[in-house]
Amino acid sequence: MTMETNTWYEIFIEALYKKYPKKSDLIQALMDLLYIEREAVYRRLRQDVLFTVHEMAKISTARNISLDAIIGIDSGQIPFQMHQMNYISPSEEELKFLWLVVKGVQRINNFHDTEFMDICNKLPRRIVAGYNYLNQFYLFKRLYQYSNNNEVIPFSQVVVSAEKAQLTESYINAIKHVPNSSFIFDRKLFDLLVSDIRYFCSIRMITDEEKNLIKKDLYNLLDYLYEVARIGYYPETKSKVNLYISELNIDSNYSYTFSQEFNSCFIHVFEKYEIYTLNKDMVNKIKMWMQLKKRSSTQISVVDERSRIEYFAKQRQIVDEL
Repeated sequence: MTMETNTWYEIFIEALYKKYPKKSDLIQALMDLLYIEREAVYRRLRQDVLFTVHEMAKISTARNISLDAIIGIDSGQIPFQMHQMNYISPSEEELKFLWLVVKGVQRINNFHDTEFMDICNKLPRRIVAGYNYLNQFYLFKRLYQYSNNNEVIPFSQVVVSAEKAQLTESYINAIKHVPNSSFIFDRKLFDLLVSDIRYFCSIRMITDEEKNLIKKDLYNLLDYLYEVARIGYYPETKSKVNLYISELNIDSNYSYTFSQEFNSCFIHVFEKYEIYTLNKDMVNKIKMWMQLKKRSSTQISVVDERSRIEYFAKQRQIVDEL
């Protein structure tokens, strides 16, 4: 084995340890992913035996590790990936990944300049996750639109497991500790959401009683967002929040995470999936483009009390009509 090969292989091993700082977690994850015995994993980590090309490709795909970056290849292309997550009935492996996401958010919250930003034409997961019936509606809508199952499942049968509920609570808590968060809402976001709910009521997929539970969540959400916009931070954690309303239509949800340790940007597609990149140049470009969106938006957090009051009063009227 040449020194050059040894170098990039060691970098690959280091990348694995960054994903799983505890060696026992890394060992178990590789056993589950590659279907090999514990000792076989140890031999690969000690470099007594090398991971095969197939194994490295499988690991890099599952754990979002760029082999191009490790080997030092500049392909001239910017890689985007799509993570297909089943949020309704996640597998054990998907639950492990989601817990890693929560731990990752908790870790980067230690940096005072960590920033999240969302540009939205629908409520982002960071906000909707805290409202059970509203969150259930989004899960139901995804299942209705994209499930391969020919049987249509009504709203009442979309059940969130106890473990998923616990994970969601931990995620919300981590999100509210992010030092800096910004949201730009499409001005018609609540109009579109109420229209969707009304449609599913019309085809009897959502009962009147269920509609009223979702409606109650919407009122509670609007009350909470108003308070956040009024004071400029999450009341539970004092972490800064900027809220803007876009004057121009937004065609999808975009987001980025920026910190000293981890940078990423996401484009949300098909309601349920996200394509993302960790490429530093692309993250910086998308961050710049998203910041420029503020030019055509009205800030309603802390400043411009009149616009803030008018906006939330109008959204409550929209929900009243549901």
